[in-house]
Amino acid sequence: MWGGDNINAHTEEIYMPECGSIGGEVTAALNLETEKMAKEMSQYHPYAFQASGPRNVSTPSWRDLINSSWKNGNYKRTVMACFVQSVYLLELDRQENRKEGNALAPNWWIPFKYTLAETLTDERDGSIFGAVFKWDRAAALADLVPIRPSGAPTAVLALRGTLLKTPTMRRDIQDDLRYLAWESLKGSVRFSVAQKALKSLAGKYGSRNICIAGHSLGAGFALQVGKTLAKEGIYIEAHLFNPPSASLAMYMRNIGEKARFGWNKLRSMLPFSSADQTQTSSEESAAKALQLGLGQWVPHLYINNSDYICCYYIDSGETHNNLQAAGKVNNARTTNAQVAAKLFMSSSKGKQKFLEAHGLEQWWSDNLELETALNNSRLISQQLKSLYGLPASSLQTQGKR
Repeated sequence: MWGGDNINAHTEEIYMPECGSIGGEVTAALNLETEKMAKEMSQYHPYAFQASGPRNVSTPSWRDLINSSWKNGNYKRTVMACFVQSVYLLELDRQENRKEGNALAPNWWIPFKYTLAETLTDERDGSIFGAVFKWDRAAALADLVPIRPSGAPTAVLALRGTLLKTPTMRRDIQDDLRYLAWESLKGSVRFSVAQKALKSLAGKYGSRNICIAGHSLGAGFALQVGKTLAKEGIYIEAHLFNPPSASLAMYMRNIGEKARFGWNKLRSMLPFSSADQTQTSSEESAAKALQLGLGQWVPHLYINNSDYICCYYIDSGETHNNLQAAGKVNNARTTNAQVAAKLFMSSSKGKQKFLEAHGLEQWWSDNLELETALNNSRLISQQLKSLYGLPASSLQTQGKR
Protein backbone atom coordinates (compact mmCIF):
# COMPACT_ATOMS: atom_id res chain seq x y z
CA MET A 1 0.00 0.00 0.00
CA TRP A 2 1.07 3.63 -0.48
CA GLY A 3 3.91 4.32 1.94
CA GLY A 4 2.58 1.64 4.27
CA ASP A 5 6.06 0.77 5.57
CA ASN A 6 6.79 4.39 6.49
CA ILE A 7 3.52 4.68 8.43
CA ASN A 8 4.20 1.51 10.38
CA ALA A 9 7.69 2.70 11.15
CA HIS A 10 6.35 5.69 13.05
CA THR A 11 3.35 4.20 14.82
CA GLU A 12 5.06 4.20 18.18
CA GLU A 13 5.58 7.96 18.03
CA ILE A 14 1.91 8.81 17.22
CA TYR A 15 -0.50 9.42 20.08
CA MET A 16 -4.07 8.41 19.25
CA PRO A 17 -6.55 9.63 21.90
CA GLU A 18 -9.73 7.69 22.46
CA CYS A 19 -12.89 8.87 20.68
CA GLY A 20 -14.61 9.42 24.00
CA SER A 21 -11.82 11.76 25.07
CA ILE A 22 -12.19 13.87 21.90
CA GLY A 23 -15.97 14.11 22.29
CA GLY A 24 -15.62 15.17 25.90
CA GLU A 25 -13.15 17.91 25.04
CA VAL A 26 -15.39 19.26 22.24
CA THR A 27 -18.46 19.23 24.51
CA ALA A 28 -16.56 21.00 27.27
CA ALA A 29 -15.35 23.66 24.82
CA LEU A 30 -18.89 24.22 23.48
CA ASN A 31 -20.30 24.48 26.99
CA LEU A 32 -17.63 27.00 27.91
CA GLU A 33 -18.38 29.09 24.81
CA THR A 34 -22.15 28.94 25.51
CA GLU A 35 -21.64 30.07 29.09
CA LYS A 36 -19.42 32.90 27.88
CA MET A 37 -22.05 34.08 25.39
CA ALA A 38 -24.82 33.84 27.98
CA LYS A 39 -22.74 35.92 30.41
CA GLU A 40 -22.14 38.57 27.73
CA MET A 41 -25.86 38.68 26.81
CA SER A 42 -26.88 39.12 30.45
CA GLN A 43 -24.96 42.38 30.52
CA TYR A 44 -27.25 43.89 27.86
CA HIS A 45 -30.77 45.25 28.12
CA PRO A 46 -33.34 42.68 26.83
CA TYR A 47 -34.18 45.01 23.92
CA ALA A 48 -30.57 45.75 23.02
CA PHE A 49 -29.56 44.83 19.48
CA GLN A 50 -26.74 42.67 20.83
CA ALA A 51 -29.18 40.64 22.94
CA SER A 52 -32.29 40.27 20.79
CA GLY A 53 -31.32 41.43 17.29
CA PRO A 54 -30.56 39.23 14.28
CA ARG A 55 -27.43 37.13 14.72
CA ASN A 56 -26.33 36.35 11.16
CA VAL A 57 -27.10 39.52 9.25
CA SER A 58 -24.18 41.23 7.55
CA THR A 59 -23.41 44.93 7.51
CA PRO A 60 -22.86 46.63 4.13
CA SER A 61 -19.33 46.32 2.75
CA TRP A 62 -17.50 46.73 -0.55
CA ARG A 63 -18.76 43.25 -1.52
CA ASP A 64 -22.27 44.70 -1.81
CA LEU A 65 -21.08 46.73 -4.78
CA ILE A 66 -20.59 43.42 -6.61
CA ASN A 67 -23.43 41.36 -5.15
CA SER A 68 -25.81 43.48 -3.10
CA SER A 69 -27.36 41.90 0.00
CA TRP A 70 -30.40 44.11 -0.60
CA LYS A 71 -31.39 41.95 -3.56
CA ASN A 72 -31.99 39.13 -1.08
CA GLY A 73 -35.59 39.19 0.12
CA ASN A 74 -34.70 37.74 3.52
CA TYR A 75 -32.11 40.45 4.11
CA LYS A 76 -34.52 43.23 3.15
CA ARG A 77 -37.26 41.78 5.37
CA THR A 78 -34.82 41.60 8.30
CA VAL A 79 -33.63 45.19 7.92
CA MET A 80 -37.18 46.54 7.55
CA ALA A 81 -38.23 44.72 10.72
CA CYS A 82 -35.20 46.16 12.55
CA PHE A 83 -36.14 49.69 11.45
CA VAL A 84 -39.66 49.22 12.83
CA GLN A 85 -38.21 47.84 16.09
CA SER A 86 -36.08 50.95 16.39
CA VAL A 87 -39.24 53.11 16.31
CA TYR A 88 -40.66 51.17 19.27
CA LEU A 89 -37.38 51.78 21.07
CA LEU A 90 -37.25 55.47 20.16
CA GLU A 91 -40.50 55.89 22.07
CA LEU A 92 -39.33 53.71 24.97
CA ASP A 93 -36.05 55.65 25.13
CA ARG A 94 -38.11 58.85 25.30
CA GLN A 95 -40.36 57.52 28.05
CA GLU A 96 -37.46 56.19 30.14
CA ASN A 97 -35.24 59.25 29.56
CA ARG A 98 -32.41 57.35 27.87
CA LYS A 99 -30.05 59.69 26.06
CA GLU A 100 -27.45 59.15 23.34
CA GLY A 101 -25.02 57.42 25.67
CA ASN A 102 -27.35 54.59 26.70
CA ALA A 103 -30.19 54.79 24.14
CA LEU A 104 -31.27 51.43 22.74
CA ALA A 105 -32.74 52.53 19.40
CA PRO A 106 -29.65 53.67 17.40
CA ASN A 107 -28.04 50.21 17.34
CA TRP A 108 -31.01 48.93 15.35
CA TRP A 109 -30.25 51.15 12.33
CA ILE A 110 -26.53 52.00 12.55
CA PRO A 111 -25.25 48.52 11.48
CA PHE A 112 -27.08 48.88 8.16
CA LYS A 113 -25.47 52.28 7.39
CA TYR A 114 -28.59 54.37 7.90
CA THR A 115 -29.13 57.44 10.03
CA LEU A 116 -32.18 58.88 11.74
CA ALA A 117 -33.43 61.80 9.63
CA GLU A 118 -36.77 62.59 11.29
CA THR A 119 -39.15 61.36 13.98
CA LEU A 120 -42.93 61.49 13.58
CA THR A 121 -44.73 62.51 16.75
CA ASP A 122 -48.36 62.44 17.78
CA GLU A 123 -49.36 65.97 18.77
CA ARG A 124 -51.97 64.60 21.17
CA ASP A 125 -49.47 63.06 23.59
CA GLY A 126 -46.03 63.83 22.13
CA SER A 127 -45.26 60.16 21.53
CA ILE A 128 -43.01 58.96 18.70
CA PHE A 129 -44.96 56.66 16.35
CA GLY A 130 -42.76 56.77 13.27
CA ALA A 131 -39.32 57.64 11.95
CA VAL A 132 -37.54 58.33 8.67
CA PHE A 133 -34.18 56.65 8.09
CA LYS A 134 -31.82 57.78 5.33
CA TRP A 135 -28.79 56.11 3.77
CA ASP A 136 -25.74 57.31 5.71
CA ARG A 137 -23.19 58.03 3.02
CA ALA A 138 -20.47 59.12 5.46
CA ALA A 139 -20.72 55.92 7.50
CA ALA A 140 -20.74 53.85 4.34
CA LEU A 141 -17.63 55.59 2.99
CA ALA A 142 -15.82 54.76 6.22
CA ASP A 143 -16.35 51.07 5.38
CA LEU A 144 -15.29 51.51 1.74
CA VAL A 145 -18.82 51.62 0.33
CA PRO A 146 -18.72 54.74 -1.89
CA ILE A 147 -22.20 54.31 -3.37
CA ARG A 148 -25.51 52.94 -2.18
CA PRO A 149 -25.78 49.21 -2.99
CA SER A 150 -28.29 48.15 -5.61
CA GLY A 151 -31.71 47.61 -4.06
CA ALA A 152 -31.00 49.62 -0.91
CA PRO A 153 -33.58 52.42 -0.49
CA THR A 154 -32.47 56.00 -0.07
CA ALA A 155 -34.99 56.46 2.72
CA VAL A 156 -37.39 54.33 4.76
CA LEU A 157 -40.45 55.44 6.70
CA ALA A 158 -41.08 53.03 9.59
CA LEU A 159 -44.21 53.00 11.79
CA ARG A 160 -44.62 51.19 15.11
CA GLY A 161 -47.69 49.47 16.48
CA THR A 162 -49.39 49.61 19.87
CA LEU A 163 -47.28 50.14 22.99
CA LEU A 164 -49.05 49.15 26.19
CA LYS A 165 -47.27 51.80 28.23
CA THR A 166 -49.16 54.51 30.11
CA PRO A 167 -47.77 57.59 28.26
CA THR A 168 -48.92 56.40 24.81
CA MET A 169 -51.38 53.57 25.46
CA ARG A 170 -54.50 55.75 25.33
CA ARG A 171 -53.84 57.14 21.84
CA ASP A 172 -52.61 53.79 20.51
CA ILE A 173 -55.75 52.00 21.66
CA GLN A 174 -57.91 54.84 20.35
CA ASP A 175 -56.54 54.20 16.86
CA ASP A 176 -56.90 50.43 17.37
CA LEU A 177 -60.60 50.94 18.11
CA ARG A 178 -60.90 53.29 15.15
CA TYR A 179 -59.74 50.51 12.85
CA LEU A 180 -61.85 47.90 14.62
CA ALA A 181 -64.99 49.98 14.14
CA TRP A 182 -64.47 51.48 10.68
CA GLU A 183 -61.57 49.57 9.08
CA SER A 184 -60.11 52.98 8.36
CA LEU A 185 -57.43 55.12 10.01
CA LYS A 186 -57.89 58.25 7.92
CA GLY A 187 -59.41 60.22 10.79
CA SER A 188 -56.28 59.82 12.91
CA VAL A 189 -53.67 62.54 13.37
CA ARG A 190 -51.02 59.91 12.66
CA PHE A 191 -52.47 59.15 9.23
CA SER A 192 -52.10 62.72 7.99
CA VAL A 193 -48.59 63.07 9.47
CA ALA A 194 -47.40 59.79 7.90
CA GLN A 195 -48.99 60.60 4.54
CA LYS A 196 -47.34 64.03 4.43
CA ALA A 197 -43.94 62.57 5.33
CA LEU A 198 -44.13 59.78 2.76
CA LYS A 199 -45.31 62.07 -0.02
CA SER A 200 -42.47 64.47 0.79
CA LEU A 201 -39.91 61.64 0.57
CA ALA A 202 -41.34 60.51 -2.76
CA GLY A 203 -41.08 64.03 -4.13
CA LYS A 204 -37.49 64.42 -2.91
CA TYR A 205 -35.99 61.03 -3.77
CA GLY A 206 -38.47 59.43 -6.19
CA SER A 207 -41.04 56.78 -5.27
CA ARG A 208 -38.77 53.94 -6.47
CA ASN A 209 -36.04 54.91 -4.00
CA ILE A 210 -38.07 54.80 -0.79
CA CYS A 211 -39.95 52.21 1.28
CA ILE A 212 -42.57 52.20 4.00
CA ALA A 213 -42.71 49.56 6.74
CA GLY A 214 -44.91 48.98 9.75
CA HIS A 215 -45.94 46.44 12.36
CA SER A 216 -49.45 45.75 13.71
CA LEU A 217 -51.25 49.11 13.97
CA GLY A 218 -48.29 50.68 12.16
CA ALA A 219 -48.77 48.20 9.32
CA GLY A 220 -52.41 49.30 9.13
CA PHE A 221 -51.30 52.92 8.74
CA ALA A 222 -48.65 51.92 6.19
CA LEU A 223 -51.19 50.00 4.10
CA GLN A 224 -53.72 52.83 4.04
CA VAL A 225 -51.17 55.58 3.50
CA GLY A 226 -49.55 53.57 0.69
CA LYS A 227 -52.93 52.94 -0.90
CA THR A 228 -53.83 56.64 -0.71
CA LEU A 229 -50.63 57.67 -2.51
CA ALA A 230 -51.07 54.86 -5.05
CA LYS A 231 -54.38 56.45 -6.04
CA GLU A 232 -52.32 59.50 -6.99
CA GLY A 233 -49.97 57.38 -9.09
CA ILE A 234 -47.22 57.30 -6.42
CA TYR A 235 -46.30 53.62 -5.96
CA ILE A 236 -44.09 52.94 -2.95
CA GLU A 237 -42.71 49.58 -1.83
CA ALA A 238 -44.46 48.53 1.38
CA HIS A 239 -43.50 45.90 3.98
CA LEU A 240 -46.35 45.17 6.40
CA PHE A 241 -45.73 42.93 9.42
CA ASN A 242 -48.82 41.44 11.12
CA PRO A 243 -51.24 44.03 9.66
CA PRO A 244 -54.68 44.19 11.35
CA SER A 245 -57.37 42.28 9.49
CA ALA A 246 -60.38 41.97 11.80
CA SER A 247 -63.02 44.71 12.10
CA LEU A 248 -66.75 45.16 12.64
CA ALA A 249 -66.95 46.63 9.14
CA MET A 250 -65.56 43.37 7.74
CA TYR A 251 -68.20 41.29 9.52
CA MET A 252 -71.00 43.58 8.30
CA ARG A 253 -69.61 43.28 4.77
CA ASN A 254 -69.59 39.49 5.07
CA ILE A 255 -73.30 39.57 5.97
CA GLY A 256 -73.95 41.72 2.94
CA GLU A 257 -72.03 39.35 0.67
CA LYS A 258 -74.04 36.38 1.90
CA ALA A 259 -77.24 38.30 1.20
CA ARG A 260 -76.01 39.12 -2.33
CA PHE A 261 -75.08 35.49 -2.84
CA GLY A 262 -78.62 34.44 -2.02
CA TRP A 263 -80.05 37.08 -4.36
CA ASN A 264 -77.69 36.11 -7.20
CA LYS A 265 -78.61 32.46 -6.78
CA LEU A 266 -82.29 33.38 -7.02
CA ARG A 267 -81.66 35.66 -10.01
CA SER A 268 -79.81 32.88 -11.84
CA MET A 269 -83.09 30.94 -11.92
CA LEU A 270 -84.88 33.80 -13.68
CA PRO A 271 -84.87 34.49 -17.46
CA PHE A 272 -81.86 36.51 -18.74
CA SER A 273 -82.81 40.18 -19.25
CA SER A 274 -81.27 43.20 -20.96
CA ALA A 275 -80.57 44.70 -17.54
CA ASP A 276 -78.42 41.66 -16.69
CA GLN A 277 -76.53 42.11 -19.96
CA THR A 278 -75.88 45.78 -19.13
CA GLN A 279 -74.56 44.84 -15.68
CA THR A 280 -72.29 42.17 -17.17
CA SER A 281 -70.84 44.74 -19.58
CA SER A 282 -70.16 47.17 -16.74
CA GLU A 283 -68.43 44.38 -14.78
CA GLU A 284 -66.22 43.62 -17.77
CA SER A 285 -65.31 47.32 -18.08
CA ALA A 286 -64.43 47.45 -14.40
CA ALA A 287 -62.29 44.32 -14.81
CA LYS A 288 -60.37 45.99 -17.64
CA ALA A 289 -59.76 49.03 -15.44
CA LEU A 290 -58.61 46.70 -12.69
CA GLN A 291 -56.17 44.99 -15.04
CA LEU A 292 -54.61 48.32 -16.00
CA GLY A 293 -53.82 49.07 -12.35
CA LEU A 294 -52.14 45.76 -11.62
CA GLY A 295 -48.44 45.55 -10.97
CA GLN A 296 -48.23 49.21 -10.02
CA TRP A 297 -48.51 48.73 -6.26
CA VAL A 298 -48.09 45.28 -4.70
CA PRO A 299 -47.59 45.51 -0.90
CA HIS A 300 -45.67 42.78 0.93
CA LEU A 301 -47.68 41.27 3.80
CA TYR A 302 -46.00 39.14 6.47
CA ILE A 303 -48.61 36.94 8.13
CA ASN A 304 -48.62 34.36 10.93
CA ASN A 305 -51.75 32.20 10.83
CA SER A 306 -51.64 31.80 14.63
CA ASP A 307 -52.07 35.56 15.00
CA TYR A 308 -55.80 36.30 15.13
CA ILE A 309 -55.14 39.98 14.37
CA CYS A 310 -53.76 39.37 10.87
CA CYS A 311 -54.76 35.80 9.96
CA TYR A 312 -57.86 36.82 7.99
CA TYR A 313 -55.63 37.93 5.13
CA ILE A 314 -55.09 34.23 4.43
CA ASP A 315 -58.84 33.49 4.23
CA SER A 316 -59.99 33.26 0.62
CA GLY A 317 -63.62 33.57 1.68
CA GLU A 318 -66.33 30.94 1.34
CA THR A 319 -68.85 33.36 -0.14
CA HIS A 320 -66.42 34.53 -2.82
CA ASN A 321 -65.70 30.92 -3.79
CA ASN A 322 -69.40 30.11 -3.93
CA LEU A 323 -70.05 33.09 -6.17
CA GLN A 324 -67.20 32.08 -8.42
CA ALA A 325 -68.57 28.54 -8.65
CA ALA A 326 -71.98 29.97 -9.52
CA GLY A 327 -70.43 31.96 -12.34
CA LYS A 328 -71.24 35.32 -10.77
CA VAL A 329 -67.66 36.49 -10.30
CA ASN A 330 -65.91 37.76 -13.38
CA ASN A 331 -62.89 35.58 -14.24
CA ALA A 332 -60.68 38.56 -15.01
CA ARG A 333 -61.58 40.13 -11.67
CA THR A 334 -60.74 36.90 -9.81
CA THR A 335 -57.38 36.51 -11.56
CA ASN A 336 -56.40 40.09 -10.84
CA ALA A 337 -57.33 39.81 -7.18
CA GLN A 338 -54.72 37.06 -6.85
CA VAL A 339 -51.88 39.48 -7.54
CA ALA A 340 -53.14 42.38 -5.45
CA ALA A 341 -50.54 41.65 -2.76
CA LYS A 342 -47.66 39.30 -2.03
CA LEU A 343 -48.08 37.19 1.10
CA PHE A 344 -45.22 35.83 3.20
CA MET A 345 -46.62 33.33 5.67
CA SER A 346 -44.66 32.02 8.64
CA SER A 347 -44.53 28.24 8.28
CA SER A 348 -43.63 27.53 11.90
CA LYS A 349 -44.78 24.12 13.05
CA GLY A 350 -47.73 23.87 15.42
CA LYS A 351 -49.91 26.45 17.06
CA GLN A 352 -48.13 29.42 18.63
CA LYS A 353 -49.15 31.62 21.52
CA PHE A 354 -50.57 34.99 20.49
CA LEU A 355 -47.69 37.15 21.75
CA GLU A 356 -45.19 34.99 19.88
CA ALA A 357 -47.29 34.87 16.69
CA HIS A 358 -47.88 38.64 16.73
CA GLY A 359 -44.34 39.60 17.77
CA LEU A 360 -42.09 41.57 15.46
CA GLU A 361 -38.94 39.64 16.43
CA GLN A 362 -40.05 36.54 14.52
CA TRP A 363 -39.43 38.36 11.23
CA TRP A 364 -35.68 38.66 11.79
CA SER A 365 -35.27 35.19 13.30
CA ASP A 366 -32.44 33.14 11.82
CA ASN A 367 -34.53 29.96 11.59
CA LEU A 368 -37.61 31.58 10.08
CA GLU A 369 -39.20 29.61 7.25
CA LEU A 370 -41.58 31.43 4.94
CA GLU A 371 -44.16 30.31 2.43
CA THR A 372 -44.59 32.81 -0.37
CA ALA A 373 -47.87 33.11 -2.23
CA LEU A 374 -49.74 35.49 -4.47
CA ASN A 375 -52.71 36.63 -2.47
CA ASN A 376 -56.20 35.46 -3.42
CA SER A 377 -57.65 36.83 -0.18
CA ARG A 378 -61.08 38.38 -0.25
CA LEU A 379 -59.95 40.86 2.42
CA ILE A 380 -56.98 42.34 0.55
CA SER A 381 -59.11 42.53 -2.60
CA GLN A 382 -61.61 44.57 -0.62
CA GLN A 383 -58.84 46.71 0.88
CA LEU A 384 -57.50 47.61 -2.56
CA LYS A 385 -60.85 47.69 -4.36
CA SER A 386 -61.03 51.49 -4.37
CA LEU A 387 -57.49 51.69 -5.75
CA TYR A 388 -57.89 49.27 -8.66
CA GLY A 389 -61.52 50.09 -9.32
CA LEU A 390 -60.60 53.46 -10.83
CA PRO A 391 -61.72 54.28 -14.38
CA ALA A 392 -59.38 53.06 -17.07
CA SER A 393 -58.62 56.59 -18.27
CA SER A 394 -57.60 57.63 -14.76
CA LEU A 395 -55.29 54.66 -14.36
CA GLN A 396 -53.65 55.27 -17.72
CA THR A 397 -53.00 58.92 -16.78
CA GLN A 398 -51.54 57.99 -13.40
CA GLY A 399 -49.29 55.33 -14.86
CA LYS A 400 -47.44 57.99 -16.85
CA ARG A 401 -46.29 59.90 -13.77
